[in-house]
Amino acid sequence: MKRLFFISIVSTALIISSCKKFLDIVPDGIATIDNAFSTRISAEKYLFTCYSYMPQQGSLASNPSFSAGEEFFCATADISTNGALGGAVGSNILYGNQNSNSPYADAWTGYSTLNSPGRSLYQGISDCNIFLENIDKVPDMQPEEKQRWRAEVVFLKAYYHFWLVRQYGPIYLLKSNLPVGVSIAESKVYRNTLDECFEYIEQQLDEVLANEAMPDFISNEAQELGRISKGIVHAFKAYVQVTAASPLFNGNMDYAGVVDNKGVAIFNPQKTEQQKSERWVKAAATAKAAVAFLERQGHYLYVFDQNLQVSEKTKTKLSIRGAVTENWNKEVVWGNPNCWTGGSSSANGQSAIASHNWPRGLVPTSTNANFTGRMNVPLNFVAKFYTKNGIPVEEDLTYDQAGMYNLRTATADDKYYIKEGYTTAGLNFDREPRFYADLIFDGGIWFGSSFLDEENPLYAEMKVTGSAGSYRANSHNLTGYTAKKLNHFRTTVVTGSTATAIYYAWPVIRLADVYLLCAEALNEAGADKAEILSYVDKVRARAGLNGVEQSWSTHSTRPDKPNTLAGRREIIQRERTIELAFEGHGYWDLRRWKTAYDQLNKPVTGWYVYGGTNETYYVPVTLYRPLFRIKDYFWPIAITEARKNENLVQNQGY
Repeated sequence: MKRLFFISIVSTALIISSCKKFLDIVPDGIATIDNAFSTRISAEKYLFTCYSYMPQQGSLASNPSFSAGEEFFCATADISTNGALGGAVGSNILYGNQNSNSPYADAWTGYSTLNSPGRSLYQGISDCNIFLENIDKVPDMQPEEKQRWRAEVVFLKAYYHFWLVRQYGPIYLLKSNLPVGVSIAESKVYRNTLDECFEYIEQQLDEVLANEAMPDFISNEAQELGRISKGIVHAFKAYVQVTAASPLFNGNMDYAGVVDNKGVAIFNPQKTEQQKSERWVKAAATAKAAVAFLERQGHYLYVFDQNLQVSEKTKTKLSIRGAVTENWNKEVVWGNPNCWTGGSSSANGQSAIASHNWPRGLVPTSTNANFTGRMNVPLNFVAKFYTKNGIPVEEDLTYDQAGMYNLRTATADDKYYIKEGYTTAGLNFDREPRFYADLIFDGGIWFGSSFLDEENPLYAEMKVTGSAGSYRANSHNLTGYTAKKLNHFRTTVVTGSTATAIYYAWPVIRLADVYLLCAEALNEAGADKAEILSYVDKVRARAGLNGVEQSWSTHSTRPDKPNTLAGRREIIQRERTIELAFEGHGYWDLRRWKTAYDQLNKPVTGWYVYGGTNETYYVPVTLYRPLFRIKDYFWPIAITEARKNENLVQNQGY
């Protein structure tokens, strides 16, 4: 009987291991190739094993973007070993603690929650290779079904390689597992060049798209939602190519000195302007094709259509929230149901995201003990949302910038956003609908659950003695803002001290994301302004805003901004930052744009949440000064792995 072998590249020493176990496939835990691919049932289990390595993009523990970027700040006490946000490993990167001895969020050797053992994506790629090498052996399957499963695993293999490239830059491409008996010298692999990495990933995606057995969309939704379709592949290919064309990966001279012992500059820093432009042109064509394909398949921007008698302002807010939280809505191109796992007090899965964005005690008659409000949104990110005129605060001709921190009392005109008669900061007034859909703050309206009365709304009281205030030791917000966007509007049924979240498949990619990728690529490729802005304006319209040109020409101190490539770049990047806020994209975007050094070294500020009066609460205080270094643009390879293989060159700064 032939035993199942796999090649583990938790380092690049490629240690050969036998008896690889996988999920519920072989009786008595004895894993063999013969058993794993002897029947359709066992092969399907192996297929799902390949899926199981997919990072939980909606998880604090798996996606460092949540806690390493500018959108959330997590206190050190909360990310300690016993803290409520113990899985928010990205915070350690924000704190300047990244290191090569024990890297945080290390997908190369295995994900770590405070450095506890996790899963290596190289392990996942190795399992994908085993599947691809053996799927044709299964006797009781039709050829077409084998081809579909093959296409799915080729996609997963491409995705895992991409996740590694996005973190580490050039990686070793595990195109196939090395045979048993390979010499030590042969096992000491080199990192491929960055160009080779992107070319290989794109080739894999093209192979999937050319596979006629891969469905355009999932028709058997009851059993197959979450599986890969061509729509997902088209959208992901656009994201890969936009990433490859972005400044961090496209002619980045900062990494010219990273040269391996063969003299190869693995980051391919030398690029002519034409070569850099060609990447954008290619990305633009791919993104346009993805948009056309998805729209033909019936995808559209979500608009709230449930039978509720509410104002248009509230409907707009619910459309914005529902695009993320309404399960499997038609805007979601790729949903990942794996993000549902984990308890409300753990850091694993979507439940942590939901529970820690709901302020504890939001409902005055209940403590909501399992909901904490610990996901703190800094003031400087709050300020990035547009004014009601659809432009940045710092550009609005009519917005009272000088009064942003002054006190102001809400009137009847504000009642759908702020409790009428409530006094709060000027910063919270006259903002765009996404501000009020995405954020909860002192005096802010929370529309949802059993609180659906617009005339007598539920609202947050976040001063020290308020129902959601900081008097709740170790279970309160530190900045005065949390991201209610991530909670379904029916998310809680309050019973005494508990609240229950409504979970949803995490939207890895939604149509608004693809529209903005398309606009970005078209802009950098030199396309027509009207075509570029048409994609941005679709997203803005759903958010209740006028188009870019109308908004800037009417309300901005920079009315000509949409007329230049650099100006449109600012607009598109800001639009993407706002539209996709809190969805796990921001940190990756700041890195690929090469703006992370500027944005992530700004002090983290918030209101003085221990104040009991308006005058003492609404005082901006500095909570932390992050440390993002140039070397933090890429992850270090764990020093133990580099020592096993002298052919690996370490990333700059480690």
